[in-house]
Amino acid sequence: MISDRRPDEVLIATDAGAGAVPIWLAPQDNWKTALAHLSPEHIAWLEANGFDGAARKHVLLPGAGGTIEGVVLGIGTPDGASRAVAAATNLGALPPVLASGTYRLGDPAACDPTMAAIAWGLGAYAFRRYKANGTRKGPVLVMPETADAKHAMAAVEGVWLGRDLINTPPNDMGPAELELAVRALAVRHDGTVEAVIGDDLLEKNFPLIHAVGRGSVRAPRLLDLTWGRADALKITLVGKGICFDTGGLDIKPASGMLLMKKDMGGAAAALALAHMIMSAGLDVRLRVLIPAAENAISGSAFRPSDVIRSRAGTTVEIGNTDAEGRLVLADALALADEEAPDHLFTFATLTGAARVALGPDLPPYFCDDEGHASVIAAAGSAVADPVWRLPLTTPYESWLDSNVADMNNVAEGGFAGAVVAAIFLKRFVKKAGTFAHFDIYGWRPAQRVLGPKGGEPQAARAVFEVVRRMVGS
Repeated sequence: MISDRRPDEVLIATDAGAGAVPIWLAPQDNWKTALAHLSPEHIAWLEANGFDGAARKHVLLPGAGGTIEGVVLGIGTPDGASRAVAAATNLGALPPVLASGTYRLGDPAACDPTMAAIAWGLGAYAFRRYKANGTRKGPVLVMPETADAKHAMAAVEGVWLGRDLINTPPNDMGPAELELAVRALAVRHDGTVEAVIGDDLLEKNFPLIHAVGRGSVRAPRLLDLTWGRADALKITLVGKGICFDTGGLDIKPASGMLLMKKDMGGAAAALALAHMIMSAGLDVRLRVLIPAAENAISGSAFRPSDVIRSRAGTTVEIGNTDAEGRLVLADALALADEEAPDHLFTFATLTGAARVALGPDLPPYFCDDEGHASVIAAAGSAVADPVWRLPLTTPYESWLDSNVADMNNVAEGGFAGAVVAAIFLKRFVKKAGTFAHFDIYGWRPAQRVLGPKGGEPQAARAVFEVVRRMVGS
Protein backbone atom coordinates (compact mmCIF):
# COMPACT_ATOMS: atom_id res chain seq x y z
CA MET A 1 0.00 0.00 0.00
CA ILE A 2 1.16 3.53 -0.74
CA SER A 3 -1.63 5.42 1.03
CA ASP A 4 -0.93 7.41 4.16
CA ARG A 5 -2.43 4.67 6.37
CA ARG A 6 -3.12 0.97 6.08
CA PRO A 7 -6.63 -0.52 6.25
CA ASP A 8 -5.74 -2.33 9.48
CA GLU A 9 -4.98 1.08 11.00
CA VAL A 10 -8.50 2.40 10.40
CA LEU A 11 -10.31 -0.86 11.23
CA ILE A 12 -9.00 -2.53 14.39
CA ALA A 13 -9.68 -5.81 16.12
CA THR A 14 -12.79 -6.27 18.23
CA ASP A 15 -10.80 -6.85 21.40
CA ALA A 16 -9.00 -3.50 21.03
CA GLY A 17 -12.03 -1.33 21.62
CA ALA A 18 -12.00 -0.63 25.35
CA GLY A 19 -13.22 2.90 25.93
CA ALA A 20 -14.26 3.43 22.31
CA VAL A 21 -16.79 6.18 21.61
CA PRO A 22 -20.14 4.76 20.45
CA ILE A 23 -21.69 5.77 17.12
CA TRP A 24 -25.50 5.69 17.11
CA LEU A 25 -27.44 5.48 13.85
CA ALA A 26 -30.70 7.37 13.61
CA PRO A 27 -33.28 7.15 10.78
CA GLN A 28 -34.94 10.35 9.68
CA ASP A 29 -38.51 9.09 10.10
CA ASN A 30 -38.18 8.15 13.79
CA TRP A 31 -34.84 9.30 15.10
CA LYS A 32 -36.07 10.07 18.61
CA THR A 33 -37.47 6.56 18.98
CA ALA A 34 -34.21 5.04 17.74
CA LEU A 35 -32.30 7.15 20.27
CA ALA A 36 -34.66 6.60 23.20
CA HIS A 37 -31.78 5.19 25.26
CA LEU A 38 -30.05 8.59 25.28
CA SER A 39 -30.53 11.03 28.14
CA PRO A 40 -33.08 13.86 27.86
CA GLU A 41 -30.12 16.25 27.92
CA HIS A 42 -28.58 14.62 24.87
CA ILE A 43 -31.91 14.65 23.01
CA ALA A 44 -32.20 18.35 23.79
CA TRP A 45 -28.65 18.85 22.55
CA LEU A 46 -29.50 17.14 19.28
CA GLU A 47 -32.55 19.31 18.82
CA ALA A 48 -30.55 22.44 19.60
CA ASN A 49 -28.09 21.44 16.87
CA GLY A 50 -30.86 20.97 14.32
CA PHE A 51 -30.44 17.20 14.06
CA ASP A 52 -33.24 15.56 12.07
CA GLY A 53 -31.79 12.19 11.01
CA ALA A 54 -30.92 13.34 7.50
CA ALA A 55 -28.43 11.07 5.79
CA ARG A 56 -24.82 11.60 6.88
CA LYS A 57 -25.61 14.49 9.23
CA HIS A 58 -23.78 13.94 12.49
CA VAL A 59 -23.66 15.50 15.94
CA LEU A 60 -21.14 14.91 18.73
CA LEU A 61 -22.63 14.23 22.16
CA PRO A 62 -20.78 16.08 24.95
CA GLY A 63 -19.57 14.20 28.01
CA ALA A 64 -18.08 15.22 31.33
CA GLY A 65 -14.91 17.27 31.33
CA GLY A 66 -15.09 18.24 27.67
CA THR A 67 -15.05 14.65 26.38
CA ILE A 68 -17.09 13.16 23.55
CA GLU A 69 -19.62 10.69 24.93
CA GLY A 70 -20.99 9.58 21.60
CA VAL A 71 -21.67 10.36 17.96
CA VAL A 72 -25.12 10.39 16.40
CA LEU A 73 -25.26 9.82 12.64
CA GLY A 74 -28.35 10.32 10.51
CA ILE A 75 -29.07 7.63 7.94
CA GLY A 76 -32.02 9.18 6.11
CA THR A 77 -34.92 6.87 5.31
CA PRO A 78 -33.51 3.74 3.68
CA ASP A 79 -36.18 1.22 2.74
CA GLY A 80 -36.73 -2.25 1.38
CA ALA A 81 -34.34 -5.16 1.44
CA SER A 82 -31.35 -2.84 1.20
CA ARG A 83 -32.20 -0.91 4.36
CA ALA A 84 -29.44 -2.48 6.45
CA VAL A 85 -26.82 -1.95 3.73
CA ALA A 86 -27.99 1.59 2.96
CA ALA A 87 -27.88 2.46 6.65
CA ALA A 88 -24.36 1.09 6.93
CA THR A 89 -22.98 3.04 3.98
CA ASN A 90 -23.49 6.27 5.91
CA LEU A 91 -20.56 5.28 8.14
CA GLY A 92 -18.26 6.18 5.24
CA ALA A 93 -19.00 9.87 5.77
CA LEU A 94 -17.48 9.95 9.26
CA PRO A 95 -13.71 9.20 8.95
CA PRO A 96 -12.90 12.47 7.11
CA VAL A 97 -14.70 14.60 9.70
CA LEU A 98 -14.19 12.92 13.08
CA ALA A 99 -11.28 13.68 15.37
CA SER A 100 -8.64 11.08 16.03
CA GLY A 101 -9.72 8.43 18.48
CA THR A 102 -11.33 5.02 18.71
CA TYR A 103 -15.00 4.53 17.84
CA ARG A 104 -17.45 1.63 17.77
CA LEU A 105 -20.98 0.96 16.58
CA GLY A 106 -23.36 1.67 19.44
CA ASP A 107 -25.91 -0.82 18.07
CA PRO A 108 -24.48 -3.16 15.42
CA ALA A 109 -27.98 -4.54 14.82
CA ALA A 110 -29.06 -1.17 13.40
CA CYS A 111 -27.30 -1.87 10.11
CA ASP A 112 -25.36 -4.47 8.17
CA PRO A 113 -22.22 -4.70 10.35
CA THR A 114 -19.98 -6.03 7.56
CA MET A 115 -21.03 -3.23 5.21
CA ALA A 116 -20.55 -0.75 8.07
CA ALA A 117 -16.93 -1.85 8.42
CA ILE A 118 -16.43 -1.68 4.66
CA ALA A 119 -18.01 1.77 4.43
CA TRP A 120 -15.82 3.09 7.23
CA GLY A 121 -12.70 1.64 5.62
CA LEU A 122 -13.53 3.09 2.20
CA GLY A 123 -14.38 6.48 3.66
CA ALA A 124 -11.09 6.57 5.59
CA TYR A 125 -8.91 6.35 2.47
CA ALA A 126 -6.66 9.26 1.58
CA PHE A 127 -3.88 9.42 -1.01
CA ARG A 128 -1.09 11.59 0.35
CA ARG A 129 2.04 10.02 -1.09
CA TYR A 130 3.14 13.22 -2.80
CA LYS A 131 2.17 15.65 -0.01
CA ALA A 132 4.85 17.32 2.11
CA ASN A 133 2.84 16.42 5.20
CA GLY A 134 1.77 13.06 3.93
CA THR A 135 0.73 11.26 7.07
CA ARG A 136 -2.25 12.05 9.20
CA LYS A 137 -3.69 10.48 12.30
CA GLY A 138 -7.37 9.84 11.94
CA PRO A 139 -10.21 8.01 13.66
CA VAL A 140 -10.36 4.21 13.87
CA LEU A 141 -13.35 1.91 14.13
CA VAL A 142 -13.54 -1.24 16.21
CA MET A 143 -14.58 -4.09 13.94
CA PRO A 144 -18.16 -5.03 14.92
CA GLU A 145 -18.26 -8.44 16.59
CA THR A 146 -21.01 -9.63 14.24
CA ALA A 147 -19.21 -8.50 11.09
CA ASP A 148 -17.48 -10.88 8.67
CA ALA A 149 -14.07 -9.36 9.38
CA LYS A 150 -12.26 -11.40 6.72
CA HIS A 151 -14.69 -10.31 4.03
CA ALA A 152 -14.62 -6.68 5.16
CA MET A 153 -10.83 -6.43 5.22
CA ALA A 154 -10.51 -8.16 1.86
CA ALA A 155 -12.91 -5.65 0.29
CA VAL A 156 -11.31 -2.59 1.89
CA GLU A 157 -7.74 -3.63 1.12
CA GLY A 158 -8.69 -4.44 -2.47
CA VAL A 159 -10.32 -1.07 -3.06
CA TRP A 160 -7.40 0.76 -1.45
CA LEU A 161 -5.00 -1.11 -3.72
CA GLY A 162 -7.03 -0.18 -6.79
CA ARG A 163 -7.25 3.45 -5.74
CA ASP A 164 -3.52 3.62 -5.05
CA LEU A 165 -2.72 2.29 -8.51
CA ILE A 166 -5.02 4.73 -10.31
CA ASN A 167 -4.02 7.74 -8.24
CA THR A 168 -0.29 7.22 -8.82
CA PRO A 169 0.90 9.70 -11.49
CA PRO A 170 1.94 8.26 -14.86
CA ASN A 171 5.65 9.04 -14.39
CA ASP A 172 5.57 6.50 -11.54
CA MET A 173 3.00 4.10 -13.01
CA GLY A 174 4.04 2.81 -16.39
CA PRO A 175 3.83 -0.75 -17.73
CA ALA A 176 6.92 -1.83 -15.76
CA GLU A 177 5.56 -0.41 -12.50
CA LEU A 178 2.21 -2.06 -13.13
CA GLU A 179 4.08 -5.33 -13.56
CA LEU A 180 5.75 -4.79 -10.19
CA ALA A 181 2.33 -4.31 -8.60
CA VAL A 182 1.10 -7.57 -10.14
CA ARG A 183 4.18 -9.42 -8.94
CA ALA A 184 3.84 -7.98 -5.42
CA LEU A 185 0.24 -9.18 -5.30
CA ALA A 186 1.29 -12.64 -6.46
CA VAL A 187 4.03 -12.85 -3.83
CA ARG A 188 1.61 -11.83 -1.09
CA HIS A 189 -0.88 -14.55 -2.03
CA ASP A 190 1.49 -17.25 -3.33
CA GLY A 191 0.44 -16.86 -6.94
CA THR A 192 2.54 -17.07 -10.09
CA VAL A 193 3.20 -14.43 -12.74
CA GLU A 194 4.42 -14.63 -16.31
CA ALA A 195 5.21 -11.59 -18.41
CA VAL A 196 5.67 -11.17 -22.16
CA ILE A 197 7.50 -7.90 -22.82
CA GLY A 198 8.36 -5.72 -25.81
CA ASP A 199 9.13 -7.42 -29.11
CA ASP A 200 8.51 -10.80 -27.48
CA LEU A 201 4.84 -9.91 -27.83
CA LEU A 202 5.18 -10.48 -31.57
CA GLU A 203 6.97 -13.79 -31.08
CA LYS A 204 4.26 -14.95 -28.63
CA ASN A 205 1.43 -13.73 -30.88
CA PHE A 206 0.12 -10.63 -29.15
CA PRO A 207 0.33 -8.26 -32.16
CA LEU A 208 -2.39 -5.81 -31.09
CA ILE A 209 -0.81 -5.21 -27.68
CA HIS A 210 2.53 -4.68 -29.39
CA ALA A 211 1.06 -2.29 -31.95
CA VAL A 212 -0.57 -0.07 -29.33
CA GLY A 213 2.52 0.06 -27.12
CA ARG A 214 5.33 0.21 -29.66
CA GLY A 215 5.22 4.01 -29.91
CA SER A 216 6.38 4.45 -26.32
CA VAL A 217 9.88 4.11 -24.89
CA ARG A 218 8.23 2.16 -22.05
CA ALA A 219 7.86 -1.37 -23.35
CA PRO A 220 4.36 -2.86 -23.52
CA ARG A 221 3.68 -6.23 -21.92
CA LEU A 222 1.13 -8.91 -21.20
CA LEU A 223 0.96 -9.85 -17.52
CA ASP A 224 -0.51 -13.21 -16.55
CA LEU A 225 -1.20 -14.01 -12.86
CA THR A 226 -2.60 -17.38 -11.74
CA TRP A 227 -3.68 -18.56 -8.28
CA GLY A 228 -5.68 -21.38 -6.71
CA ARG A 229 -6.46 -25.04 -7.35
CA ALA A 230 -6.09 -26.04 -10.99
CA ASP A 231 -9.34 -28.03 -10.94
CA ALA A 232 -11.45 -25.39 -9.14
CA LEU A 233 -14.03 -23.11 -10.77
CA LYS A 234 -12.13 -21.12 -13.41
CA ILE A 235 -12.50 -17.35 -13.01
CA THR A 236 -10.57 -15.14 -15.43
CA LEU A 237 -10.25 -11.38 -15.12
CA VAL A 238 -8.97 -9.14 -17.92
CA GLY A 239 -8.13 -5.52 -17.12
CA LYS A 240 -7.18 -2.74 -19.52
CA GLY A 241 -3.75 -1.47 -18.49
CA ILE A 242 -3.18 1.62 -20.65
CA CYS A 243 -0.94 3.52 -18.24
CA PHE A 244 -1.29 6.75 -20.17
CA ASP A 245 -3.30 7.53 -23.27
CA THR A 246 -2.38 10.44 -25.54
CA GLY A 247 -4.85 9.14 -28.10
CA GLY A 248 -1.93 8.19 -30.31
CA LEU A 249 -1.75 9.82 -33.72
CA ASP A 250 -5.46 10.62 -33.36
CA ILE A 251 -4.29 12.79 -30.50
CA LYS A 252 -6.55 13.94 -27.70
CA PRO A 253 -6.81 17.63 -26.86
CA ALA A 254 -4.93 18.73 -23.76
CA SER A 255 -8.12 18.68 -21.69
CA GLY A 256 -8.74 15.10 -22.75
CA MET A 257 -5.39 13.95 -21.36
CA LEU A 258 -5.76 15.41 -17.87
CA LEU A 259 -7.22 12.23 -16.38
CA MET A 260 -5.50 9.71 -18.61
CA LYS A 261 -3.45 8.30 -15.75
CA LYS A 262 -6.73 6.53 -14.93
CA ASP A 263 -6.79 4.72 -18.26
CA MET A 264 -5.31 1.71 -16.46
CA GLY A 265 -8.36 1.77 -14.15
CA GLY A 266 -9.56 -1.52 -15.62
CA ALA A 267 -6.30 -3.20 -14.61
CA ALA A 268 -6.62 -1.60 -11.16
CA ALA A 269 -10.17 -2.93 -10.80
CA ALA A 270 -9.10 -6.43 -11.87
CA LEU A 271 -6.20 -6.42 -9.39
CA ALA A 272 -8.44 -5.03 -6.63
CA LEU A 273 -10.88 -7.87 -7.25
CA ALA A 274 -8.05 -10.41 -7.43
CA HIS A 275 -6.83 -9.30 -4.02
CA MET A 276 -10.34 -9.65 -2.60
CA ILE A 277 -10.72 -13.17 -3.97
CA MET A 278 -7.30 -14.34 -2.84
CA SER A 279 -7.43 -12.64 0.56
CA ALA A 280 -10.83 -14.18 1.26
CA GLY A 281 -9.46 -17.58 0.24
CA LEU A 282 -12.29 -18.31 -2.20
CA ASP A 283 -11.99 -21.77 -3.75
CA VAL A 284 -11.48 -20.80 -7.39
CA ARG A 285 -8.78 -21.06 -9.96
CA LEU A 286 -8.08 -17.40 -10.62
CA ARG A 287 -6.35 -15.98 -13.67
CA VAL A 288 -5.71 -12.27 -14.19
CA LEU A 289 -4.57 -10.94 -17.57
CA ILE A 290 -3.32 -7.37 -17.83
CA PRO A 291 -2.31 -5.98 -21.24
CA ALA A 292 -0.13 -3.04 -20.13
CA ALA A 293 1.04 -0.31 -22.49
CA GLU A 294 1.26 3.41 -23.14
CA ASN A 295 -0.52 4.82 -26.16
CA ALA A 296 2.16 7.31 -27.16
CA ILE A 297 3.14 9.34 -30.21
CA SER A 298 6.39 8.70 -32.05
CA GLY A 299 7.69 7.62 -35.41
CA SER A 300 6.93 4.02 -34.51
CA ALA A 301 3.35 4.61 -33.36
CA PHE A 302 0.59 2.68 -35.10
CA ARG A 303 -1.46 4.65 -37.63
CA PRO A 304 -5.05 5.16 -38.71
CA SER A 305 -5.75 2.77 -41.63
CA ASP A 306 -3.17 0.23 -40.45
CA VAL A 307 -4.43 -3.35 -40.64
CA ILE A 308 -3.19 -5.62 -37.86
CA ARG A 309 -3.81 -9.33 -37.41
CA SER A 310 -5.03 -10.18 -33.89
CA ARG A 311 -4.06 -13.16 -31.78
CA ALA A 312 -7.36 -14.75 -32.79
CA GLY A 313 -6.33 -14.56 -36.46
CA THR A 314 -8.87 -11.93 -37.50
CA THR A 315 -7.60 -8.71 -39.02
CA VAL A 316 -8.46 -5.29 -37.61
CA GLU A 317 -8.40 -2.03 -39.53
CA ILE A 318 -7.49 0.90 -37.32
CA GLY A 319 -10.21 3.49 -37.70
CA ASN A 320 -9.04 5.49 -34.71
CA THR A 321 -5.84 5.12 -32.67
CA ASP A 322 -7.67 6.51 -29.64
CA ALA A 323 -9.77 3.35 -29.51
CA GLU A 324 -6.69 1.45 -28.37
CA GLY A 325 -8.14 -0.15 -25.24
CA ARG A 326 -10.30 -2.61 -27.13
CA LEU A 327 -7.26 -3.60 -29.19
CA VAL A 328 -5.08 -4.65 -26.25
CA LEU A 329 -8.09 -6.32 -24.64
CA ALA A 330 -8.78 -8.30 -27.81
CA ASP A 331 -5.44 -10.12 -27.64
CA ALA A 332 -5.81 -10.73 -23.90
CA LEU A 333 -9.38 -12.00 -24.37
CA ALA A 334 -8.28 -14.35 -27.12
CA LEU A 335 -5.67 -15.81 -24.76
CA ALA A 336 -8.19 -16.08 -21.91
CA ASP A 337 -10.72 -17.78 -24.14
CA GLU A 338 -8.27 -20.46 -25.27
CA GLU A 339 -8.65 -22.33 -21.98
CA ALA A 340 -12.46 -21.89 -21.89
CA PRO A 341 -12.83 -20.40 -18.39
CA ASP A 342 -16.11 -20.92 -16.58
CA HIS A 343 -16.54 -17.17 -16.10
CA LEU A 344 -14.73 -14.34 -17.88
CA PHE A 345 -14.90 -10.71 -16.74
CA THR A 346 -13.35 -7.63 -18.36
CA PHE A 347 -12.83 -4.25 -16.73
CA ALA A 348 -11.90 -1.23 -18.82
CA THR A 349 -12.11 2.55 -18.94
CA LEU A 350 -13.23 2.00 -22.49
CA THR A 351 -15.64 4.66 -23.79
CA GLY A 352 -16.77 8.18 -23.13
CA ALA A 353 -20.15 7.07 -24.44
CA ALA A 354 -20.71 5.05 -21.26
CA ARG A 355 -20.26 8.20 -19.19
CA VAL A 356 -22.61 10.20 -21.43
CA ALA A 357 -25.24 7.49 -20.98
CA LEU A 358 -24.95 6.80 -17.24
CA GLY A 359 -22.60 9.35 -15.70
CA PRO A 360 -19.38 8.69 -13.78
CA ASP A 361 -20.84 6.80 -10.80
CA LEU A 362 -22.86 4.06 -12.52
CA PRO A 363 -20.77 1.88 -14.83
CA PRO A 364 -22.58 -0.14 -17.48
CA TYR A 365 -21.98 -3.82 -18.00
CA PHE A 366 -22.70 -6.11 -20.94
CA CYS A 367 -23.68 -9.75 -20.64
CA ASP A 368 -25.82 -11.90 -22.92
CA ASP A 369 -26.50 -14.59 -20.28
CA GLU A 370 -29.75 -13.54 -18.62
CA GLY A 371 -29.22 -15.50 -15.41
CA HIS A 372 -25.64 -14.31 -14.98
CA ALA A 373 -26.63 -10.73 -15.75
CA SER A 374 -29.31 -10.81 -13.05
CA VAL A 375 -26.85 -12.12 -10.47
CA ILE A 376 -24.43 -9.29 -11.31
CA ALA A 377 -27.10 -6.61 -10.91
CA ALA A 378 -28.31 -8.06 -7.61
CA ALA A 379 -24.79 -8.39 -6.25
CA GLY A 380 -23.94 -4.78 -7.08
CA SER A 381 -27.04 -3.53 -5.27
CA ALA A 382 -26.36 -5.78 -2.28
CA VAL A 383 -22.92 -4.27 -1.63
CA ALA A 384 -23.57 -0.65 -2.64
CA ASP A 385 -21.42 -0.99 -5.78
CA PRO A 386 -24.13 -0.46 -8.40
CA VAL A 387 -23.85 -1.35 -12.08
CA TRP A 388 -26.37 -1.08 -14.91
CA ARG A 389 -26.85 -3.48 -17.80
CA LEU A 390 -26.72 -2.26 -21.39
CA PRO A 391 -27.52 -4.46 -24.40
CA LEU A 392 -25.24 -6.25 -26.83
CA THR A 393 -27.43 -5.15 -29.75
CA THR A 394 -26.92 -7.67 -32.58
CA PRO A 395 -27.95 -5.39 -35.48
CA TYR A 396 -25.05 -3.10 -34.63
CA GLU A 397 -22.57 -5.83 -35.52
CA SER A 398 -22.41 -4.56 -39.09
CA TRP A 399 -21.25 -1.16 -37.91
CA LEU A 400 -17.79 -2.68 -37.43
CA ASP A 401 -17.52 -3.85 -41.04
CA SER A 402 -14.36 -2.91 -42.93
CA ASN A 403 -13.72 -2.81 -46.68
CA VAL A 404 -10.14 -4.07 -46.28
CA ALA A 405 -10.09 -6.18 -43.08
CA ASP A 406 -12.28 -8.53 -41.10
CA MET A 407 -13.41 -5.63 -38.93
CA ASN A 408 -12.73 -2.03 -37.98
CA ASN A 409 -11.94 -1.06 -34.39
CA VAL A 410 -14.58 1.71 -34.46
CA ALA A 411 -17.90 2.42 -36.12
CA GLU A 412 -18.72 5.44 -38.23
CA GLY A 413 -21.08 8.02 -36.80
CA GLY A 414 -20.46 7.79 -33.08
CA PHE A 415 -23.78 6.24 -32.07
CA ALA A 416 -23.92 3.66 -29.24
CA GLY A 417 -20.19 3.86 -28.63
CA ALA A 418 -20.18 1.72 -25.48
CA VAL A 419 -22.36 -0.95 -27.12
CA VAL A 420 -20.16 -1.10 -30.23
CA ALA A 421 -17.01 -1.43 -28.12
CA ALA A 422 -18.57 -4.30 -26.18
CA ILE A 423 -19.59 -6.00 -29.43
CA PHE A 424 -15.99 -5.70 -30.64
CA LEU A 425 -14.72 -7.42 -27.48
CA LYS A 426 -17.37 -10.14 -27.61
CA ARG A 427 -16.02 -11.26 -31.01
CA PHE A 428 -12.91 -12.56 -29.25
CA VAL A 429 -14.84 -14.72 -26.77
CA LYS A 430 -16.02 -18.08 -28.11
CA LYS A 431 -15.45 -20.72 -25.44
CA ALA A 432 -15.96 -19.05 -22.06
CA GLY A 433 -18.95 -20.24 -20.05
CA THR A 434 -20.12 -16.69 -19.35
CA PHE A 435 -18.73 -13.30 -20.38
CA ALA A 436 -19.38 -9.94 -18.73
CA HIS A 437 -17.73 -6.66 -19.68
CA PHE A 438 -17.68 -3.59 -17.40
CA ASP A 439 -17.09 -0.18 -19.00
CA ILE A 440 -15.97 1.74 -15.91
CA TYR A 441 -14.97 5.36 -15.43
CA GLY A 442 -12.34 4.48 -12.82
CA TRP A 443 -12.61 7.86 -11.14
CA ARG A 444 -14.78 9.61 -8.57
CA PRO A 445 -15.13 13.27 -9.69
CA ALA A 446 -16.08 14.52 -6.22
CA GLN A 447 -16.06 13.18 -2.68
CA ARG A 448 -18.86 10.73 -1.96
CA VAL A 449 -19.86 8.82 1.14
CA LEU A 450 -17.69 5.81 0.19
CA GLY A 451 -14.55 7.66 -0.76
CA PRO A 452 -12.75 10.83 -1.75
CA LYS A 453 -12.28 12.37 -5.16
CA GLY A 454 -9.86 10.27 -7.18
CA GLY A 455 -9.29 6.78 -8.52
CA GLU A 456 -11.97 4.15 -7.95
CA PRO A 457 -11.89 0.47 -9.01
CA GLN A 458 -15.58 0.41 -9.89
CA ALA A 459 -17.47 -2.89 -10.08
CA ALA A 460 -14.71 -4.79 -8.23
CA ARG A 461 -16.79 -5.23 -5.07
CA ALA A 462 -19.87 -6.13 -7.12
CA VAL A 463 -18.04 -8.96 -8.91
CA PHE A 464 -16.43 -10.05 -5.63
CA GLU A 465 -19.96 -10.60 -4.34
CA VAL A 466 -20.83 -12.50 -7.54
CA VAL A 467 -17.87 -14.85 -7.07
CA ARG A 468 -18.65 -15.28 -3.35
CA ARG A 469 -22.16 -16.39 -4.28
CA MET A 470 -20.81 -18.77 -6.91
CA VAL A 471 -18.70 -20.64 -4.37
CA GLY A 472 -21.15 -20.34 -1.50
CA SER A 473 -18.96 -18.12 0.67
